[in-house]
Amino acid sequence: MKALILVGGFGTRLRPLTFTKPKPLVDFANQPMILHQIEALVAVGVKDIVLAVNYQPEIMVDAMNKIEERFHVKIHFSIEPEPLGTAGPLALASEILKKDDEPFFVLNSDVICEFPFQQLLEFHRSHGCEGTLMTTPVDDPSKYGVILLKKGTTQIERFVEKPTVWVGDQINAGIYIFNPSMLSRIQPRPMSIEQEVFPPMAKDGQLHAMPLGGFWADVGQPRDFITGTALYLQSLQTKSPERLSTGPHITGNVLIDPSAKIGNGCKIGPNVVIGPNVTIGDGVRLNRSVIMKGSTVHEVSEKGAVQCQGLYKLTRVLERMGQGLNHCLVLVCGQVGTPRRNYGFGRGKKVVVRATASTWSQRFPFFFCF
Repeated sequence: MKALILVGGFGTRLRPLTFTKPKPLVDFANQPMILHQIEALVAVGVKDIVLAVNYQPEIMVDAMNKIEERFHVKIHFSIEPEPLGTAGPLALASEILKKDDEPFFVLNSDVICEFPFQQLLEFHRSHGCEGTLMTTPVDDPSKYGVILLKKGTTQIERFVEKPTVWVGDQINAGIYIFNPSMLSRIQPRPMSIEQEVFPPMAKDGQLHAMPLGGFWADVGQPRDFITGTALYLQSLQTKSPERLSTGPHITGNVLIDPSAKIGNGCKIGPNVVIGPNVTIGDGVRLNRSVIMKGSTVHEVSEKGAVQCQGLYKLTRVLERMGQGLNHCLVLVCGQVGTPRRNYGFGRGKKVVVRATASTWSQRFPFFFCF
């Protein structure tokens, strides 16, 4: 079987982290986002995976070499000469996708869920039409395009873009499966699969929807990254609790890399991920936070400030009573250096940061506070 992952975009909402690596290579739960998807695709029997890339392709190529060896799959790179949207990349990779009559998966690279590809494959084969997309419910459908089905069926009737009155709450989850015949609907130019391909397929009665069970998150920006992390950890607690960390200093769902060092008197959790080679000082409290590899969070100072040592490329910090990092996204790369800079976060509280200055993106620590 085959699959295409839409790596595409520049990851502007996660800049400056994505100045130096594509968004799919950003760690999520201590491994690159895209690796979660590749693992799930391999588990269902996919042997050929196409990565549709238009940003920093050389970095993606280097990163995928080891993954090919590890999973015994062939990873193809479809390099876009210009951004081709969400449909154009399928036409560009059509030679691979239609090399046999088997259906192929398509998914967005920043979607995290439980990836029920086997159930999706079985459902798709059961109705025999050209395509199936997965749907997920949202609390506020007015921000999205809502999917409406023909009464009593799974066949998609139409799409309603950003409805102003209630018509439903099911939206496109960014995970599809298609028969190769649908490629005739796509031209090798910038095209939107949502606006230019799906509506004609629905009009022809060739598009069905399958509800996505479990959690779903688009982790392409800091707030959603934190929310998606909490949902992922809850899923682990249900399906693979042995992967979560335990101990007297841990509350709730916490994932800690074995190489991380945790100080005395710490309170970790709930909903915390601590990456490789992280050092957490004595007395630190972490809540709903992601601390990525190579960072050091120092012990609580006498003045009640949290001292964070490392290169902070993108950080979301809300400090509570000077005792810890709560609701914090800390994306760190590199080692400590100078100068030291103080940053205020309202209410008179401060976080002290040390940053290196070897590149433009490293000279300026960035903080996103909500």
